[in-house]
Formats: sequence, structure tokens, C-alpha cells
Amino acid sequence: MPGLIRRTLLIGGAAAAVAAATLYWRARSQGATEVAYGADPRQVLDVTLPNGDGPFPVLVMVHGGAFQMGDKSDLPIPVDVLDAGIAVVRVNYRLSGTDPWPAQADDCLAAIVHLQREGAALGLDPSRLVLLGHSAGAFLAVSTALSLVEVGLSPRGVVSLYGPMDFSTMDADMATLGRVPAMGATDAPDSPESLLLGYPVAENRALARRMGPIGRLDQIREPLPPILIRHGDADPLVADLQAKRLREAWLAADPQAQIDYALVPGAGHGGEPFETGKVAEDILAFLTATLT
Repeated sequence: MPGLIRRTLLIGGAAAAVAAATLYWRARSQGATEVAYGADPRQVLDVTLPNGDGPFPVLVMVHGGAFQMGDKSDLPIPVDVLDAGIAVVRVNYRLSGTDPWPAQADDCLAAIVHLQREGAALGLDPSRLVLLGHSAGAFLAVSTALSLVEVGLSPRGVVSLYGPMDFSTMDADMATLGRVPAMGATDAPDSPESLLLGYPVAENRALARRMGPIGRLDQIREPLPPILIRHGDADPLVADLQAKRLREAWLAADPQAQIDYALVPGAGHGGEPFETGKVAEDILAFLTATLT
């Protein structure tokens, strides 16, 4: 296991707002099956199967929370995904307040490895898998996808929702847009990103970049899975320029990659614009095209 796990990097942002009453994101009444993928209490995931006979393709969802908080239960299970015959897996990982980086990256990859080993017994087809993350979870989902690419186990696709992708440029990107980050400067010693890394981002900007998806993509020149990227153009926590950087780096690494990139007009950091309407439709269409 340790040989498979690459030292990547997550990034913060507040936990995504949840609109559980909406049609797309309302929780399904059937319960999810809890599964441990490690010995730590945080090393758990849950599996919700659609109706019918499996094995089912899989959407793996990773929660946000600035690496310091959050839980898989914060993510309502998208009923339209289940209705499309796709199983939903939600992943917990150790948090930065108790476990330093790279525990979070190790955990997310370990969860995927567990699904690859035990998926058939759970009613899943892990060869058909998409990773989706919100905010810090988007950083983790993209990082995990790159780790899988590097060992020849590429997922079918990735969905990145308003995630930071390069710690080293977060403050500069906000300044370019004329905004003051609502959670304070990323470069500060007490920022979620600096606390995660164990050093102020400003003191080792080059290392902070290398650990993240953008820096890792600089070193990759091989086929990448399709990716869907959505980010609010009024995000007060993570500049939408981070999404643009991800798109450009993905394309530079693989000019033939399929990239579905769009900003969400007027949207902030998560919330209803990402859970209903056009974004929800786009996600479902992406999942259907890549998994079924």
C-alpha cells in the first residue's frame, strides 16, 4: 500500500453548504452500508446501491471542510445518480488537526484500493469509477486520480467542484480578481493550508506548488481521464482562477483529454447552484457518459 500512495496535497475552503431538500441532492431513504478501509475511526466509507442487480459503476464522493472538519454524512446522496444505476460511495479521511499531511491523501487512495479489492463483494464494479470532490475534497479527488494514473489504474473520470488546486498562487489569484479572501490569506502561518503542510505556504512556495495537482500535472505527459470542472465566479474563499489553472494544466499534460470546464455565474463557494439546475444536470450527464 505505501508504495502506491503518492505524496500529494489537499487544500481548504469552508465546508460546502448543503441543500438537502433539493430534488437532485436529497438523501435517499435507504441506508448506506458502513465499511472500514483502515484501523482509524476516520478510515471509513459508506456504500449506497441503486435498485436492481449489480455490480454497479461507482461515484466516489469526497467531502470538504478546510482539511480540519467535515464528514461524509455532510454530502447528501444524489438520488438521480442512484436512479441512473450508479452506486454512491462517500469517504471519510483523517483530519489535519490530529494527523498531518499526507494522511489525507493516503486515506483517500487507501479507500480506492479497498474498493478495488473488495468491490465485487459490495456489489460494485470498481473498474468503472469516477471521483468527485467539493472544495478541499476536490483537491483530494483530483490528487487521488493523478495517483491512480501514475500507477496505471486511471479512473473513468473526475469531477472537481470549486476546489483550490495550487496553494502557492491562491492569494495572488484573489488579488488579481480584486477580492479579499473571506478566510484570510493562504500564505499566513495559521491558514488551513499552512497548518495542513506544517509550514507557512509563503515560506516554501515551490514545495507547496509541487505537492498539489497543478505542480504534479507539470510532470505528467500521459493520457488523463475526462474531467468536469465547475467553480463559482463569485467565490469568496477560492478564486475561480484556480479552476482555470486546473483546466490549463490538465490540457498541457494531455492535449487529447476531454475537459468540461465552466464557471457558474454569480455562484459562491458551494451551495444550491452546484446542487440543482444546470450544474446537477451536467454532472449527471458526465457520469452517465463515462460510467454507463
